[in-house]
Amino acid sequence: MKRLLALFMALTLLLASACGGDNGQDDRTDPAQPTAQEPAAPPADPVEPAEPEPEPEPEPEPVVQEPYSIYDPTVMPEGGVRDGVTYAAYDGLVEHLFFHPIIAYPELAFDGDAQEKGLDDFMVTVDEFNKILESCLANDYVLVDIADVWSEVTGDDGQPKMVRNTLYLPEGKKPLILSYDDTNYYPYMLENGLTYKLIIGEDGKVWSWGLDPDGNEVVSRDLDAIPALDKFVEEHPEFSPFGAKACLSLTGYEGILGYRTQTDGSVEWTDELEANRQAEREAVMPIIEELRRTGWTFGSHTWGHIRLGSGNMTKIRNDTEKWFDEVGSLVGETTILFYPHGERPDGGDWKQTGEAFRYLQEKGFRVFCSVGIESFSFIKKDICAVICDRLHPDGTTLRYSRKRYLQFYDAKDIMDPTRPDYGVDWD
Repeated sequence: MKRLLALFMALTLLLASACGGDNGQDDRTDPAQPTAQEPAAPPADPVEPAEPEPEPEPEPEPVVQEPYSIYDPTVMPEGGVRDGVTYAAYDGLVEHLFFHPIIAYPELAFDGDAQEKGLDDFMVTVDEFNKILESCLANDYVLVDIADVWSEVTGDDGQPKMVRNTLYLPEGKKPLILSYDDTNYYPYMLENGLTYKLIIGEDGKVWSWGLDPDGNEVVSRDLDAIPALDKFVEEHPEFSPFGAKACLSLTGYEGILGYRTQTDGSVEWTDELEANRQAEREAVMPIIEELRRTGWTFGSHTWGHIRLGSGNMTKIRNDTEKWFDEVGSLVGETTILFYPHGERPDGGDWKQTGEAFRYLQEKGFRVFCSVGIESFSFIKKDICAVICDRLHPDGTTLRYSRKRYLQFYDAKDIMDPTRPDYGVDWD
């Protein structure tokens, strides 16, 4: 019996040792009470669902520019044939037409205000512009770059001089230079039915931006002479067999191409104004680059549209330097100068070479363009320069100079019926 009791007690102690601590005490705790060694944890904040990661903006597809070929018309294609077209030497007259910015909305231009007569005199409408291009094409004209018509060479006396180049044109075709004056989009134009500026479209091409008569934004390739010519050449590549378009004649006093890249000495120039000007300069560069790539060139029309016949050399020098600083720094070097108002320096540049002409020639200009009644040109003998006159399709010549333009078009077929009734003289 004692042995059984001793065995029972041994089993009891063994079980107690297996279930308890060394001191025989049970160290399990109430789950609601903390142990002395582990302080109670603070209550956990409610878990909010994680914000979904925003989808990354898709990268815009890079615009793949269509290749654009520019050829030299002073070089005969190998074998005398290119793309199945036979070329021949041409040494005859090179015609030159120039336009101002074209009227997109005649109802705003010809509305009876103080600007109406000037717009009628010096500009054409979109419809007239397109008809003139179509007629020039039908009359066998092809576009050439003004810079390809003459070249600077060294004469037998070791002095530089200008020479007229032989052009190699498609057989039966005649060369035509186009230039556009005042492609600056002056504020008065914006109020009278013209486009506001050039932009690069989603297709990488040059488009115009503006407002219609109801104030709605309009992006177009049909309402401005620059994208309209681009489009016309796309549709009629035979009109520009060398890739040439037109030379843009730029002032600078109200910016270029619709961008306000100018300084203004009439106001206190601030850091904010300069920052805005620099932003405009940056914004216009892709447009300049695309124009250059696709056959457009640039010339000076002076910075302030000044009269070069004034004889005021201080004004001419200051203006020229400002053009190079604010416009030439954007569009690059040019040898072409278009006279504002058609006014020749020194009282007649083809008769004499005065101080103003010499100064402008020293600044790098070689081709000096005025306005006249025929496409006249003359290589000066005493200085390395060419002077030439341009014809001007506009309301004045549509009304009163029909016969002088018949080689290009007939004003009777061109004139827009939306023009005011100022009369015509088509006899």
